[in-house]
Amino acid sequence: MSETAANNKRIAKNTMLLYMRMLFIMAVQLYTSRVVLNTLGVVDYGLYNVVGGIVSLFAFLDSAMVTSTQRYLTFELGSCNPARLQRVFTTSVQIHAMISLIVVFLSETIGMYLFYHKLVIPPERMQAAMWVFQFSIAAMCVQIMSTPYNAIIIAHERMGVFAAISVVEVVLKLLIVYILLIGNFDKLILYAALILLVQLLVRAVYTVYCRRSFPESKLVRGTDKPLIKEMSGFAGWNLMGNFAAVMYDTGLNLLLNMFFGPAVNAARAISVQVESAIHRFASNFQTAVNPQVTKLYAQERQVEMHRLVFRSSKFTCLLLLVLMLPVAVEAEPILTLWLKNVPEHTITFMRLLFCVAIINAMAGPLTTSAAATGKIKTYQITLSAILLSIVPVAWVVLKCGGQPYSVFVVMIAICSLSFVVRLFFIRAMIGMSIRAYAKEVLLPCFIVVTVSTAAALLWARLFEKLPGSWILACLAIVLFTSAMILSVGLSADERHFLGNTVRRYLRKERT
Repeated sequence: MSETAANNKRIAKNTMLLYMRMLFIMAVQLYTSRVVLNTLGVVDYGLYNVVGGIVSLFAFLDSAMVTSTQRYLTFELGSCNPARLQRVFTTSVQIHAMISLIVVFLSETIGMYLFYHKLVIPPERMQAAMWVFQFSIAAMCVQIMSTPYNAIIIAHERMGVFAAISVVEVVLKLLIVYILLIGNFDKLILYAALILLVQLLVRAVYTVYCRRSFPESKLVRGTDKPLIKEMSGFAGWNLMGNFAAVMYDTGLNLLLNMFFGPAVNAARAISVQVESAIHRFASNFQTAVNPQVTKLYAQERQVEMHRLVFRSSKFTCLLLLVLMLPVAVEAEPILTLWLKNVPEHTITFMRLLFCVAIINAMAGPLTTSAAATGKIKTYQITLSAILLSIVPVAWVVLKCGGQPYSVFVVMIAICSLSFVVRLFFIRAMIGMSIRAYAKEVLLPCFIVVTVSTAAALLWARLFEKLPGSWILACLAIVLFTSAMILSVGLSADERHFLGNTVRRYLRKERT
């Protein structure tokens, strides 16, 4: 078997494992979200998300370092340098420890100011909200310290282990729901405390597994200052991009709270949760592909790298479409069945976020290929400046009388602009042809999205008067969209690749 075939087989296997993980996680999350919303109530659920969002505001520090850690670990694995790999891992742990301290400091200073002076919190829930704030800070620090261990598992492409630990985590969160129902305590405080406990347990599992499986995860003494400077420098430019992403996410949440109150935050939280669950399902393909993109760059195999970026971008977009389109068209009956009482604005928010998700998902492989080069200064400065404009533009729109959904329209417009700019940067950074990308990725995706959306709306209208019409409509939408993807969205080579992958998997299952 050739190395390319072996890589494709590994990607297919890892993607399958991550999909199985995601199906289970989505099923549990759909149930737990409904119970948590009904148990906490709309106001407390909104408070939990907006208060936790303040801490997430400072997570851009860790997000920048996540990309750096993943890039350096994967690059050294591709370069086959065990000593350097171990030093990179130790250095990443040291840097993440420093980031944790910085997050605590910023949360207890700037975060406290935002908590007391900017958030709309009912006076009788102020104490509970403060407990949530403190527990969220601790949970964020635990999550930050887990990053190097997550990264080394992904770099080794041990997706089965990564999936198993994630399943353990979601089972523990399912247990939280049961405790909430029987607990005789302030349920908002109890929920935040239990989430922290789950983070601690999962962090311990990651640490034990990595130390037993990967020699490079055993920390070495001393501090490699040049490496800290190198990795921090790379992360520093990534910092701008991650700061922009966190700012427009948390910033829009704060804007909605300031202009419309916590009930609208609850609607946003539900819509984000649905979008995130579906997006994570489709992005599992990217998670499986990303290490290969970086390794191919490290081995100077540019042509194969470009082909993998094209496929990853296209497959992720089309997978998202199959999952999101039926939910978007039949949002009302689906959300009503799930939540019983759907907060106002949730459906509109969700549909608009689906558009953002598809744009960002297609950009994901481009971001990975840019990070693989290690030369991201101008790239990050430009894209960060564009994305940072989302919050001020949304603020102006709201001050002029805009409705809550208008902030997501602003997000769609600016994310689309950033995608176009990103393509021009990638062309210069890795020699990728924009014309080839447009022909092989953008054109087939545009045709499939346009035709499938029009057909989905037609199917929904045809079935609307039948009992259980939304189930028939969802089934018809999935089948038609899948047929469009196979006939128009995929090239002959991609159909052949997909067919071989499915046949290998079925043969393995029979044996």
